[in-house]
Amino acid sequence: MAVRWLCSLFGKPFDGGKRMEHGGPPHQQQQQQPMATEQAPQHPAMMRLYEVHREVTALGPQVCTFSGLPDDRDYKRLERELTRLLLDVDRVDTEGKAELQGARKRAAQEVEGLLRYLEENARHPSRLAMEELSEEARRLVDRRVVAPQREGGAADIDDELVEALQQLVLRLTQVKTEGRVPLRKARYRALTRLCAVQDVLEGRTPQQTLSLPLSGETHAAVHCINQVMAKVSVARSQLVALLMGLSGRDSCAHLSRLLMEMQVELDALDVSGNAAVRNYRKQVVEEINGLLKHLDLEGEGEDTRRYDLAQNDSIREIEAVRAHVRHLREAVLRHCAPGEPGFRPKAELQGLLTHLDQVDTAKNPCIREARRRAVVEVQAVVTFLDLREALACRRPGPQEHPAHRQVWAVLASLSELQARALGFDGKRADKSYVVLEELLTKQLLALDAVDPCGDDGAKVARKQAVKFAQNILNYLDMKTDEWEY
Repeated sequence: MAVRWLCSLFGKPFDGGKRMEHGGPPHQQQQQQPMATEQAPQHPAMMRLYEVHREVTALGPQVCTFSGLPDDRDYKRLERELTRLLLDVDRVDTEGKAELQGARKRAAQEVEGLLRYLEENARHPSRLAMEELSEEARRLVDRRVVAPQREGGAADIDDELVEALQQLVLRLTQVKTEGRVPLRKARYRALTRLCAVQDVLEGRTPQQTLSLPLSGETHAAVHCINQVMAKVSVARSQLVALLMGLSGRDSCAHLSRLLMEMQVELDALDVSGNAAVRNYRKQVVEEINGLLKHLDLEGEGEDTRRYDLAQNDSIREIEAVRAHVRHLREAVLRHCAPGEPGFRPKAELQGLLTHLDQVDTAKNPCIREARRRAVVEVQAVVTFLDLREALACRRPGPQEHPAHRQVWAVLASLSELQARALGFDGKRADKSYVVLEELLTKQLLALDAVDPCGDDGAKVARKQAVKFAQNILNYLDMKTDEWEY
């Protein structure tokens, strides 16, 4: 009885957080814990191990979602708690009994696994790469936006700055997370901050002065709106500093109050008699609302953010399309006869392309890349069907140019190779991948050897065939580059 109970607590070594993340619905976990209490043996050693299990259960989810660095306060707290638990396990007196020694060993392995997982994620090369990119972005924003504003000047916001931030975003998307929740969370948080900063900078409204002579005088509300615009410019720099971690957390509430006061000030203006001034005020109000939206996101804190991109609605749409494409691709490869009655997938594939065009990427580079890959998958099947149809309908005449005949011979070989590429489901290190890549390269060399003899049509045909072969190689490369959200 005692051995079975202990195995239920520490029967398996730590598995990288999978049990913690997917341990079933919370109500099931709550129902299981009282049962363990009722069945818990009364031996002092086992009771202490049971207490350790309870604490590990409480700390496990925190460890499995911690996305910070070793210098963070939460990291030190978790490390301290787990080290204490490990020492408590070592102090358990087993009285020389084999079953108690085995239970203590399993408990120690569970705690050590959590410690190792915590340290591996905090010191992972990908995590350090994310921090290095984030620090590069902070230095850039501090030099171009925050520092000039603090010194009483104007922020240096231009297309060059926006482009530099975009390059950092793209580099962040290329950092591998190995499917680890802490690394995914850290990358998503860094991307969220940079994309928010981009939106704030790109959405800026140029400060302007409207000269509207009314009875020989400028409208009084214009001066007030211009003053608010100057405050909005300062608030924008403060928000960027807040998003990039260049100011205190308490400034979030303070900045929110300032923006709300600006809204109240604008609402109090009487501009009902002039449409131009009213539109100007509306423009400034919309900009303030945009800043407040980003400020609300920052104020929610990290714990309430959705850091798993797989849960994004747009990603779900894209994945649904990809699943449908896989089904159609398998059917196409099974039939391999486009003229077969009852099987005409091209219209369906074109509809999927239209659906992908309508997916909202929200300027998220990961979603954009996911959509691009889905589009390439659809287009690969469409071009395969187009080539099969062209080959089936081909009726060469006796006067056909020899170069044309050579190009069509290569296209026939490429059609067979593309079928193998569509069905390939391996890795770059696989022998089948290397063989397929070599065969495609040979077809490119065969096309290079085709002499069009000055025939313009043959030149165009050869050029299109070369592009077709390169597209197959790119598709094969995309399928095996291990890209992730």
